[in-house]
Amino acid sequence: MGKVYSILSGKGGVGKTTSAINLAAALNALGEDVLIVDANLSTPNIGLHLGAPIVPVTLNHVLDGRADVTDAIYEHDSGLKILPSSLSIRELKRINHDKLIEVAKELRKLADYILLDSSAGLGREAESAINSADEIIIITQAEMPSVADALKTSKLTEYLNKDIRGFIINRHKGIGTEMDLQNIRDMLEIPHLGTVPEDKNIQKALVLKDAIIHTHPRSIASREYRKIAQKLLGEQYLKQQEEKEKSFWQRIFGR
Repeated sequence: MGKVYSILSGKGGVGKTTSAINLAAALNALGEDVLIVDANLSTPNIGLHLGAPIVPVTLNHVLDGRADVTDAIYEHDSGLKILPSSLSIRELKRINHDKLIEVAKELRKLADYILLDSSAGLGREAESAINSADEIIIITQAEMPSVADALKTSKLTEYLNKDIRGFIINRHKGIGTEMDLQNIRDMLEIPHLGTVPEDKNIQKALVLKDAIIHTHPRSIASREYRKIAQKLLGEQYLKQQEEKEKSFWQRIFGR
């Protein structure tokens, strides 16, 4: 049975979608079966980021009962699975946000890790993404307004009785005007998963319509996303690595 993470941010513009895509790509690159879902139904961007802005069947069709969820899943060249939403304004009128919970249950059977890229803010869409997830990951920047909104997101998540896996600081510039990391930790009081530095290659990857994990695998942002992905996998990943290493040496000495 797969695990569902909802990727949230209290405000827009912090790089939530970029983080969702690259975390999904990093988990996939580590050998996991991963599905990324565009749960930002009002302003979907996953398809735009990955070169498929318009597809015949979307999450919108699934939510209003016009299609089965398996018909709306597409596969990226990397092997990453994608469930996009519609760009059509007319589709928004038909959406039953509460049905996302049922869809998430089906998705757990189709991949090991499911990442929901939710809408920014704390509205109905974000709440449905929270209720559909097993754990929440909050994206913020090292600026007081962004961290304050991340705190609101954290409190809403706790109110809805959902577990928070932690927070990610995105687009970190390392300049004096940014908040100190320890101050952010003290303010949010949730685990710190990682800090993704500002990286010009993010924009280059966007132009190439792909994840930076694929286009610039050695970039500073890619390295940090991989570290965060490894942290999400935790003991399971470390155990797999130990088994692979043991198998390697057994083959060597066996010869």
